[in-house]
Amino acid sequence: MTTVALAVTDGMLHFELSLACEVFGSAPVGVPGPWYDLVVCGPGAVRAGRFRLVPDDGLGRLPRADTVIVPGWADVDEDPPAALVDAVRAAHEAGARVASLCTGAFVLAAAGLLDGRRATTHWAHTEVLADRYPRVQVDPDVLYVDNGSVLTSAGKAAAMDLCLHLVRLDHGSSVANAAARRLVVPPHRDGGQAQYITTPVPAPGNHPLAGLLPWATERLDQPLTVEDLARRARMSSRHLGRHFRSVTGTTPLQWLLTQRIRRAQELLETTDDSVDAIAEATGMGTATTLRRHFNRTVGVPPDTYRRTFRSRTRPGANGDGWQHPRP
Repeated sequence: MTTVALAVTDGMLHFELSLACEVFGSAPVGVPGPWYDLVVCGPGAVRAGRFRLVPDDGLGRLPRADTVIVPGWADVDEDPPAALVDAVRAAHEAGARVASLCTGAFVLAAAGLLDGRRATTHWAHTEVLADRYPRVQVDPDVLYVDNGSVLTSAGKAAAMDLCLHLVRLDHGSSVANAAARRLVVPPHRDGGQAQYITTPVPAPGNHPLAGLLPWATERLDQPLTVEDLARRARMSSRHLGRHFRSVTGTTPLQWLLTQRIRRAQELLETTDDSVDAIAEATGMGTATTLRRHFNRTVGVPPDTYRRTFRSRTRPGANGDGWQHPRP
């Protein structure tokens, strides 16, 4: 029986911890053979959010586990306890497969397990992880990263994706699918974190583009060029580019593309318009162009995005307020 050890201490996020317990704590009905031997390991009674948890064993148990799971670390501005970091490092050196859920990546990074490796964490903290640990190759777009003996996941629900991935590696796809059905979650999700990240529009203010940006967002269905924007702003294209860099952090054309993608996302969520119609409404011209840019930017095709983010704002036929996706 494979032993899975959850490494816990004060300051862990209870959602990821509970999620791992659900996946590895009990086998789906009808699965043949042994499941996992789940052991919760910590320095003593610990506090996870509002909950008090009494571990099964101490952190010294981690090196004897086959897989070590590090749940999310609540305060990424605070260094994780040295005892936890040392125990996780020792487990990996002893041959354990080590996986972090969400911000648990900060514990793995502190242990040096992510040096020279590709890794991810919750999109809101990827820049912090990259700045604090420059030897880590942080990928902010993916749901999880599998380096073999070291795995990391993005935030919250992506922890489930990684846990099911581990089950798939250990027991095969059919067992992972059975586990997903028991938990009422998809066995695999398309795309990465990019589809869940909100791209902000600069707030109105006293800057040179304050009047131009709203004007442009109202005309996304038109084939706007840099020259069109410069003419409207009454400045040269080069001067416009400098202001765009200062205010938005990007170029005029990239900003326009981002706004077109955002508008396409809104239309996919809130309307039944065809991809062709949405391409025209967002100035993309053709469905082929929209699909290419949308897939590259968001990480999934428009149709997949629509199925995932169908709006709840319009009443459904059953009157429950949910517009059910078409099969």
